[in-house]
Formats: sequence, structure tokens, C-alpha cells
Amino acid sequence: MDNITQETREVFQKILTGIAQKNLDIETLETRKSDGLDFHDVAVWDIKRALEDAFIAGMTVRANFETGT
Repeated sequence: MDNITQETREVFQKILTGIAQKNLDIETLETRKSDGLDFHDVAVWDIKRALEDAFIAGMTVRANFETGT
């Protein structure tokens, strides 16, 4: 991720944070230096759904990039 713009990096972080909030009930992906805030018990089916959403988001971004939209 070294060759992407800051704007792209920020959009990427917002997408990942949204996926974490929706699927994993994780408020933020920022490190908060607290075990109670940084470690979460998450069901495997929720992890699967989050990974599927991330994959779909990546495919959508790529398709939009390739078509220029």
C-alpha cells in the first residue's frame, strides 16, 4: 500500500472500519492500547461475512477503477 494516495488510503480505512462495525461489532480499527478494547471474541461466521464483504468491496473498487467510474 506504499504507492497509493492519502485520499485512497483514507477511503480504504473507512471501508474496512465500516465492515468491522457492521459484521464484527468493532467500533474502530485504531489501536487503543487496552486489551478490553483491542481484542474481541468474534464468531467464525461473522469473520467469514466480513471477509466476503471486504472481497466484494475490493472487486467493486477494481471494476470501477478499470471502467473509470
